[in-house]
Amino acid sequence: MIMADLFKLPSYKASKAILKVSKRERKKVKNADIFILELSTKLSEFIKLNDYKKKKMIASLKSAEINLSPETYIAQAFVKAGIVFLIIIPALFILPIISPLVLFLSIAVYFKEIKKADEAVKKQREEIEYELPRFTSTLVQELKASRDVLSMLERYKQSAGKSMKRELEITVADMKSGSYEAALTRFETRLGSSVLSEIIRGLISVLRGDDGVVYFEMLSHDLKQLELQRLKTIAAKQPGKIRKYSFAMLMCFIFMYLTVMGVEIVKTLGNMF
Repeated sequence: MIMADLFKLPSYKASKAILKVSKRERKKVKNADIFILELSTKLSEFIKLNDYKKKKMIASLKSAEINLSPETYIAQAFVKAGIVFLIIIPALFILPIISPLVLFLSIAVYFKEIKKADEAVKKQREEIEYELPRFTSTLVQELKASRDVLSMLERYKQSAGKSMKRELEITVADMKSGSYEAALTRFETRLGSSVLSEIIRGLISVLRGDDGVVYFEMLSHDLKQLELQRLKTIAAKQPGKIRKYSFAMLMCFIFMYLTVMGVEIVKTLGNMF
């Protein structure tokens, strides 16, 4: 408590509450995580970002469900890398030869932590892109009966995948509280997907009075072709994996055969002598 007051760090309970909210999965909060967050919060005061980079990081952190400010997020990467770097001090006295390894490890920890949000967004974007062909086909059918974009998104949300459903919930709430076009544009910006951009462009044109059916029919056809190409690429990678396991099975059979043969040879030699 004295150290917290001296360095103006957040209290233990406050840091623990922040960590519980910022964790994507419900895991028990560790004391080490709380300590790292406290140091990161203090260090974040010295990190300055320009408006563009800050807005971009806020969007990435929000999509990755990391409830930290951009400055605290960057500071946390420095703190974790710094903790690993401090291992160099005892290493210099005990085993100096591993000091370069510790230095390399601390750099690797920094880049791993700083890219965590981008990796989460990338994974989420891939999950959503896999679902976009079905989403586009649904829009084709919906547009033949209705022009209400908000209702279309709300209906599709009920059967959407986890990542897509979460983004649609954000977008639908955004549309209800403000401009439809601005909400769709923010949806596009959060993911940064070129395929989604084409869909958003079509939905905005529908909002502006265009028919949109022909556009989405052509887009649906193109996305189905891309999906088939993706499936072919995945299938092409399978023989390599199968070959690897087949080779392992072959080695097991050869080892069993040699073992049995070796045992029989030893028995035969024993009978001869």
